[in-house]
Amino acid sequence: MPGFVSETLAVLLLVAMLACAVARPRGWPEAVFAVPAALLLLVLGVLPLSQAGAEARSLAPTIGFLAAVLVLADLCDRYGLFEAAGSWMATSSRGRPVALLALVFVVASVVTAVLGLDATVLLLTPIVLTTVARLRLRAKPHAYACSHLANSASLLLPVSNLTNLLAFRASGLSFARFGAIMALPWLAAIAVEWGVLRRFFATDLVGRSETEVATPLRIPVFASAVVALTLVGFFVTSVLRVNPAFAALGGAVTLAVPALVHRRAKVRDIGFALDVPFLAFVLALGLVVKGVSLHGLSSLIVHLLPSGTSLGSLLLVAGIAAVLANLINNLPAVLLLLPAAAAAGPGVVLAVLIGVNAGPNLTYVGSLATLLWRRVLSQRGEELRTSEFLRLGVVTVPPVLLASTVALWVSLRLVG
Repeated sequence: MPGFVSETLAVLLLVAMLACAVARPRGWPEAVFAVPAALLLLVLGVLPLSQAGAEARSLAPTIGFLAAVLVLADLCDRYGLFEAAGSWMATSSRGRPVALLALVFVVASVVTAVLGLDATVLLLTPIVLTTVARLRLRAKPHAYACSHLANSASLLLPVSNLTNLLAFRASGLSFARFGAIMALPWLAAIAVEWGVLRRFFATDLVGRSETEVATPLRIPVFASAVVALTLVGFFVTSVLRVNPAFAALGGAVTLAVPALVHRRAKVRDIGFALDVPFLAFVLALGLVVKGVSLHGLSSLIVHLLPSGTSLGSLLLVAGIAAVLANLINNLPAVLLLLPAAAAAGPGVVLAVLIGVNAGPNLTYVGSLATLLWRRVLSQRGEELRTSEFLRLGVVTVPPVLLASTVALWVSLRLVG
């Protein structure tokens, strides 16, 4: 098949996959459309079998880690960790909406960094909405905080986002060094998000709840300890040059065994948490993106990305990554950008990460997490205006990209 035809077919299949992931006709999983698309590229020879096998082996550790973290987060929810966090926020805020928003920022930032952005979107967002309803406050500021922080606050650790795992592998950095470099950009992104959301929703953050809140629920000690030890395990496995998926698997198994014994969860519950269709979607998406990159697009990207780590170069890289993420979603964007970014060094890789993590707050299609967040709100009867989402994105994304990229430039000179 001619190169132009192969490239066009691969791009069309990628666009169709993403459109189906957004619309989800009849509620079907994303994999229903993604897997046939990947198989079609294989059958037609657009993606050679050897290249597909190499890409699958390359993605396997990342997908394994994602599976373990999904189970770990679900089990934390079954142990009551998120419910206790919601109870603590309700009590500590004393009915003050600004105080509650600040607490949501703290909890969402920590949950996103340690358990990943999917935990913030799927598990924390419903708890926040329930907390707001109990206090009879306006939900918009707190709901938007969950969405924005699921993306922007996922900059800190390799485990915070699927894009981070891919960037971590490409950067060649250790777990601790990755976190040390990204700590300043992470704080900068959160600070800008706070300033903008606090001002944007000023009229919704007035008054005070008159509802009395009972004594907060006790934090589940066992689940909290397992999460803390799992986080330590990520650092240890990095030092030993072992895949961090083993640390995540250890944490998931440690929570799963008592949960099964005491009937807190069933085997099928863990199977649902594993979300095999979503894992298949990630693999299929990686194969389709590989098919796209093999036929000329990767060489174009090599010429687009600057290779230096000057402030101007890092800003340009982050901007390109953000634009691409909002056009084709952040996961395909990072898969396309990383080969060229890795050749330019870890600083450029981390600038790409800022673009694909903070940039998607601009549109619904920028991040799968944003689509999941929108679905959670719809299930809870919270319909937010698209125009408002876009306006908030316009006023948050540029300053977040600027602040976090400048912070990265400073961090690279401080940490190295």
